[in-house]
Amino acid sequence: MSLTEATGTRTNEGAGILRTTCCVVGGGPGGAVLALLLARKGVDVTLLEAHPDFDREFRGDTIHPSVMEILDELGLADGLLKLRHSKVRNFTLQTASGPFTPVNLSRLKTRFPYITLMPQTSFLEFVTGEAARYPNFRLVMGARVKELVEEGGAVRGVRYEGRDGEDHEVRSVLVVGADGRGSRVRRLAGFEPKKTSPPMDVLWFKLPREEEDPAGVVGRFGRGRIAVMLDRDDYWQAGYVIPKGTFPELRHAGVGELRRRFVELIPEFAERVGHLTEWKQVSLLSVESSRCERWYKPGLLLIGDAAHVMSPVGGVGINYAIQDAVAAANILSGPLAESQSRLTDLEVRYLARVQLRRELPTRAIQAAQSLVQRNVLETALHSDKPFEPPPIVRLLLRVPIVRDIPARMVAFGLWPSWVKKGDYAASAGSVA
Repeated sequence: MSLTEATGTRTNEGAGILRTTCCVVGGGPGGAVLALLLARKGVDVTLLEAHPDFDREFRGDTIHPSVMEILDELGLADGLLKLRHSKVRNFTLQTASGPFTPVNLSRLKTRFPYITLMPQTSFLEFVTGEAARYPNFRLVMGARVKELVEEGGAVRGVRYEGRDGEDHEVRSVLVVGADGRGSRVRRLAGFEPKKTSPPMDVLWFKLPREEEDPAGVVGRFGRGRIAVMLDRDDYWQAGYVIPKGTFPELRHAGVGELRRRFVELIPEFAERVGHLTEWKQVSLLSVESSRCERWYKPGLLLIGDAAHVMSPVGGVGINYAIQDAVAAANILSGPLAESQSRLTDLEVRYLARVQLRRELPTRAIQAAQSLVQRNVLETALHSDKPFEPPPIVRLLLRVPIVRDIPARMVAFGLWPSWVKKGDYAASAGSVA
């Protein structure tokens, strides 16, 4: 089959086949931002999301300063901040000797010296709403990818089951797998990620929030137990960390045992945990990080958790997925536009450049996360003594040149990606 048959200069349908230039699988933050950036550059892009809507609980809701600066470069930050949100300026852990704040964002030189907490539903609806202003963008909800279309050693599209229960096909120059840690695109392509940190589990549930409660993030370490509280404005998202594989034992003991253990760490919530009455209110998240050795093959690219699953340490998963999307758009928008107009293949060297640009920052943050998991979280979970940061750590965090390093790594990471100045705003004239 020729490329002329596989794509055209506009998204269109014919003979049951949807033809586009770039098919992004996965409507999470990385996939949505990539689709928006490509649409702004005039590239025909189709975004496939497996779920019928964006409303799912206990997804990452943290938008880091680097993402806010990216949106600001696109002229979208102020609009996003009009939506309901809260701000976190530091991470504070309660230890036996008092509060310990390893990360304080308020001193960073940025317009956004905080992490924005916003329901991911709101963020995704905002981003895809902006993308929908462009005639070359198409969003398909309820599209569950079943297989890749491969011809001549290259990926040429996907086949998916739609909300109507029927099978559909998308043909494209490029397929981007942005479908998260359980990526179906990754499995279909035969990529096998390698683990980079020790696994553990987190139980997530909601607790009521009252007006006089402190804002931000609260962490507690006890004897072999860890709890974290994330301020969601009108409720707390509570996380209880347990050793890997111990959930069946805890579940057998009953939800009352979970309440008891949680209250031992955060006794001021003794009355509120009464709202937790059954296990269906609790979500189990397997905590691990991994990375594919290769993120691409002819006609296919992986980004975000599909390429590198992040640990929740630092909450940087969304941050890195969106930076992957920006790097991919910077590198690929030109070649994709040329493929679209001249009906030529996208050279695999461009896909290799995306991985080259993003692999070092990914390796660096995963190494840092693994260090924290092995030396702090794992130690705390398996120790009978209350957690205490080493005195040298407290001392170093008082040194100005050192104290902002953790905050900068959480806020921006190593070698962050930025939108090329004027590169995307120039396409605003294509708005329908």
